Amino acid sequence: MGVYANTVSITQFSVTGDMPAAELFEWFSLKLSARGFQTIEFSTEEQSEGWVLLDKPDDAVFEVPSDFWRDNCVVFSLRKDQRKIPSAVLKSHVSREEGVYLAQNPNLRRAPKQKREEIKELVQIRLLDKCLPVPSTVDVVWDLKSGVITLYSLGSKVIERFEEIFRKTFEGLGAVIVHPLARARNLLSGQLLEALEGANQAGSDAVIALIRDNQWLGWDFMLWLLQRGVNGEGEFSVCCSGHLTQGEKFTAWIDDRIQFQGGGAEGGIQKVSVSGSQDSYLEAISALKGGKRITSATICMEKDENLWKLTLKGETFGFASFKCPQVRIEKDATVDQMSEREAVFYERMYLMDQGIQLFDSLFTAFLAERLTDRWNDRLQLVQAWLDGE
Repeated sequence: MGVYANTVSITQFSVTGDMPAAELFEWFSLKLSARGFQTIEFSTEEQSEGWVLLDKPDDAVFEVPSDFWRDNCVVFSLRKDQRKIPSAVLKSHVSREEGVYLAQNPNLRRAPKQKREEIKELVQIRLLDKCLPVPSTVDVVWDLKSGVITLYSLGSKVIERFEEIFRKTFEGLGAVIVHPLARARNLLSGQLLEALEGANQAGSDAVIALIRDNQWLGWDFMLWLLQRGVNGEGEFSVCCSGHLTQGEKFTAWIDDRIQFQGGGAEGGIQKVSVSGSQDSYLEAISALKGGKRITSATICMEKDENLWKLTLKGETFGFASFKCPQVRIEKDATVDQMSEREAVFYERMYLMDQGIQLFDSLFTAFLAERLTDRWNDRLQLVQAWLDGE
């Protein structure tokens, strides 16, 4: 699922380092083309990876602005082609070749180790030559105005590959995942920002430490939103900049699917999932009273009868199954396919930006409670709910 899908999974990154002050198109064209995808279809190489055009996954030449430039966004895809021989097939062919070798050398009961390795290597080359590489692409949108990159994947291996090839492509720049603490830092200022830094539990500025040691942000945020929804406090106001006007009202709640994690009675980590529409939240209450934390939940945000829905990963704040209002583009016989895709792109970005603006407003409202004395009052309300009062 990529840019054009109504339901996507995304991870966002902030860009560190200094970009050229001018001639950005030439710079991007040179950098992306230098790391462009190279086909392995007519070779025996096992894999190849590089950048391709968003709308032309077989094209890795970034020469025409309209191919990868959309207003203030640079758009492209990370393509990876890989040949993979099924282990059972490889084992069968190697065994067959070893049998032929032993038949030619009847004085041996087993092929020597070096010979077995040689046979395996030759078999692999022969089988790879018969295998077509399987392609996969992940879309990337780089908003130059905000400095935020959106990667359309939550896979840890994909994220690692993207970070690595990004560093190699754009020397001097880095892509740092927008984890919960980083998102909070971007949203706050003044005393609230000072309070956030005071609550930071990480012992270093390493990203892995900032994520691992500040999981309380995701835990408390989802608990706060769940309790507010149960308590009839589901109305919020837009308070972050974006397409929507600040002060506009919207509603938000947690429902459908909640995942909990915590220590079991006999030690170790225990996970619990609560699925389906919740009325009394008895299973959720039981898990919370047992000391478990909410690690993932489906969040719904509604404004003017438009619904945004996502499954929030509490540890990283990755958005899974992020569903926006459906894009409806009027088809005109006089409009070519590329123009239509460009129109869909702009509409999708507009709706995604609105959904992220609503989410950031929701998170800001939480931080305004969590980092002040008001949090004590909220904890009392949470406890009363858990106790059935």
